[in-house]
Amino acid sequence: MRGTTMNIVWIPVRQHLTHRKLDDIPAAIQREMTCAGPTSGLKPGARVAIGVGSRGISNLTEIVRSVVGFFRERGARPFLFPAMGSHGAATAEGQATVLEHFGIDEASMGCPVVSSFEVVSLGRTAEGIETFAGKDAWDSDGVFLINRVKWHTSFAGAIESGVAKMLAIGMGKIEAARSSHGHARSLGMETVIRSVASHLLVTGKILGGLAVLEDAFHDTAQVTALTAGDLIEREAELLRLTKSWMVRIPVNALDILIVDEIGKDISGVGMDLKIVNRGNHGQYNPWPDTPTVQRIFIRGLSENSYGNAIGVGLADVIHDRVLDRIDVNAGRINAMTSGSLAAVRIPLHFPSDRECMELLMATVGKFDAAEITMARIRNTLEMGTLALTENLRDEIAKNPAIEITGPPFVQEFDSKGNYTSPG
Repeated sequence: MRGTTMNIVWIPVRQHLTHRKLDDIPAAIQREMTCAGPTSGLKPGARVAIGVGSRGISNLTEIVRSVVGFFRERGARPFLFPAMGSHGAATAEGQATVLEHFGIDEASMGCPVVSSFEVVSLGRTAEGIETFAGKDAWDSDGVFLINRVKWHTSFAGAIESGVAKMLAIGMGKIEAARSSHGHARSLGMETVIRSVASHLLVTGKILGGLAVLEDAFHDTAQVTALTAGDLIEREAELLRLTKSWMVRIPVNALDILIVDEIGKDISGVGMDLKIVNRGNHGQYNPWPDTPTVQRIFIRGLSENSYGNAIGVGLADVIHDRVLDRIDVNAGRINAMTSGSLAAVRIPLHFPSDRECMELLMATVGKFDAAEITMARIRNTLEMGTLALTENLRDEIAKNPAIEITGPPFVQEFDSKGNYTSPG
């Protein structure tokens, strides 16, 4: 191959994305919750269970604190519980730790945080799916859930990630996750979510939920309080809206995509598969409206993933530093529960960025390094700024939504063969 990894020229770019950041999140939550009226049927002193998940939602502590405050101001006794299926290594302690690392604990929230793995079975849906809920939550006088509504990374439908999915899977701990994912293999995940959520919504126990929408900058853009009566229909509307805000890699095709970090706090499969164009069983480029990506290099694992490296198996090569952070048990539980075994396989790995890149560059069918098209992103949540190779300059120039932010540069390596900057 002509050329080396040392002399590849990169261009720093910024995507022109629309800022939709809410100026006053607590005020917006207060308005939405007051309008939805989730406390209208509660008696004074009612115990309200508020479910919170494991995703890295922006402003999560402020959002949760505002919801807790709303219920307290109306005479309820709220408590928080992890509604995250098998995440946190499928232990009560692990899930409490996930919330603590997000700044959610009794001292900061002003109410207890109850983490238990005891569940109750709530019967079967019309499709034969057994449903579950955490016993602590179901023993309360009412359940309210907080979650981000967005596209799911590994399936497509009118309902994907959001409050309904948390209701169907997250609230019932590992038993609900196993049941739902198992049935999804034959029924499809959207059918499972609709079936289980509908079954639980008619019990009268669910007070509703707060749907959080984020813009392309991962900022809180909208909060919408959902009632039990119209939760699924309203969430479908919100999903259509947030899909219209989706950010993508701003070129048509890449030979190599470098991802500085993946993690459960970033996406359920570590990275947004609809951005990197992978299937959760390892399929290459399954999403037709997404830029094609031939090779993926993962450089790191997010600290807030707590060793769960699901998604690592969807890369073509990883840096050894990823291996150093993997908690095999956490990934095993997640893969076993979801059925995504390919997502935790260990790909080829090397102790330096240079070795990883040299392997990939030799496998894309181009014999001159200057012809290999590449992009480098921090993660799939932070896509506003990225680096593209010089050979994409003509495509960049034709796209008014991309701005070049600085002079071309070479990402050099240190004495150990790792990138010096950034990352």
